[in-house]
Amino acid sequence: MTGCGSGERQDADEPEGEFPVQVLNATFPQRQRLAESSTLVITVRNAGRRTIPNIALTVDGFGYRRDDPDLAERERPRFAVNGVPVEIAGFPEAKDATPRGCDTAYVDTWACGPLRRGEQTTFRWSVTAVRAGPFKIDWRVAAGLDGKAKAVSPGGGAAPRGSIAGSVSSRAPQARIGEDGRTVVTEDR
Repeated sequence: MTGCGSGERQDADEPEGEFPVQVLNATFPQRQRLAESSTLVITVRNAGRRTIPNIALTVDGFGYRRDDPDLAERERPRFAVNGVPVEIAGFPEAKDATPRGCDTAYVDTWACGPLRRGEQTTFRWSVTAVRAGPFKIDWRVAAGLDGKAKAVSPGGGAAPRGSIAGSVSSRAPQARIGEDGRTVVTEDR
């Protein structure tokens, strides 16, 4: 009889060691407006000699915590992750506009699988600002999800990480429906 916790360790197949990762690009608009969509883009490259087992990124800052005892849920969105229409088994469905095929069971972490020597991959999130005020998006790179594979900077040292700070204006963009009855026209005023 087997029970919870028996069997092979979760990290048994993850190679152990340090894997150099270079961040080529990390962009997110510093000035945004309520109800305006934007894209967080982070591009990384395997700067080492071995294949990275499972290149991953953790992003903090799409939400915030509001300490109010009257709230059933204290976690609140600062940015809502947009949806994209997809078809699953022949049926229309919506999928989060996060790095495609990189979903994990970990909160705010996306892992896109092995990354060969010299190759690069781009992580993209499409979000919409839903709370005005200052924001700070923190991100960090990992070489695996189980703790044995460690991402390091190309020269050694800590795993690549960064922050992007900015603000969301309370002024929403002006929008209207075009003459064709389908097109959304946005106007800056």
